[in-house]
Amino acid sequence: MNERRQRLLHCGALAALLALVCLCFAWELALAPLRPHGSWLALKAVPLLLPLRGIVRRDLYTMQWSSFLILAYVAEGVVRGMTDRGLSSTLGWIETALAAVFFLCVLCFVHPYKRAARALAQQALRKAAE
Repeated sequence: MNERRQRLLHCGALAALLALVCLCFAWELALAPLRPHGSWLALKAVPLLLPLRGIVRRDLYTMQWSSFLILAYVAEGVVRGMTDRGLSSTLGWIETALAAVFFLCVLCFVHPYKRAARALAQQALRKAAE
């Protein structure tokens, strides 16, 4: 595996996740909240904090399940980007972009490990068949 590529993908995923957390809090507390003076919708950023430790540590299992979690943020960003107006619409598209960057970085990071595990399993099956 190309270590430099893996490091860049890890940094990209981590940066996108941190930016998404900041965006979610800022969006609903200050930039374009649903209600004046902020809304409880800012709590949507809390689930993004759950995989943060595993992402920092490059834990493959955390990266795999967080790639499913992030799809909810892609969906929310698309919906709010298409239905809201003004700044909130722009923030929705930014949320979609950040979530997509995270998703792609995680998928590309995990892919070589999954391929190696698949090859190892096939090799074990061949040995067991002999």
